[in-house]
Order: sequence, then structure tokens, then C-alpha cells
Amino acid sequence: MELNTLSLKELKTLRKDVDKEIANFESRKKREALSELEKKAAELGFSLSELTGAPKVKKVSPPKYRNPNDATQTWTGRGRIPLWLKAHEDAGGSRDDTLI
Repeated sequence: MELNTLSLKELKTLRKDVDKEIANFESRKKREALSELEKKAAELGFSLSELTGAPKVKKVSPPKYRNPNDATQTWTGRGRIPLWLKAHEDAGGSRDDTLI
């Protein structure tokens, strides 16, 4: 390919395409390397995160309770009781009333 025969617009397009392909290539190689490392760790009876010391991903608990007066307020049932639920119970309501 003779680069000196291309227009400025064609050169910029070519550069953009090359940069995109380089990024795709690097991303693909990283995925392949990670897959190989995970397989090797599994063969040895470990997870890759155990070997690297990476923190475990916390699972987010889904909400169990919803404020009947404001649907945007929810609670998972863990931790401190939210004020809206305490007020609901103080008013004679049951926690079961707010179950999702």
C-alpha cells in the first residue's frame, strides 16, 4: 500500500481502523491468556482469584421489603431497620405487609 498516494481523509480513516484493530487484538489476547490461566489454576485445584489474592466479588442481596408509601425505598432485610419500616410497624403495620 502506497501511503503517499492517499488523501488526508483516507489516512485518518486508515489510522482509526488500525487503532481499532490493535485494541481488538490486545483485548482478544488478554482474554485468551486469562482463559489459559484459569484452566491451569483449575487443574491445580484453585481459582485464579485465590492465587492472585484478588478480593472476592460480593453478591448484592435483592430487596425483600418495599415502602408502601414510596416504592423507591427498599430494604434487603439485612442491617439496620430503615426508618420508614420502623414507622410502619409503630403505626400497627406488619413487616409482612411490605414484602415484595
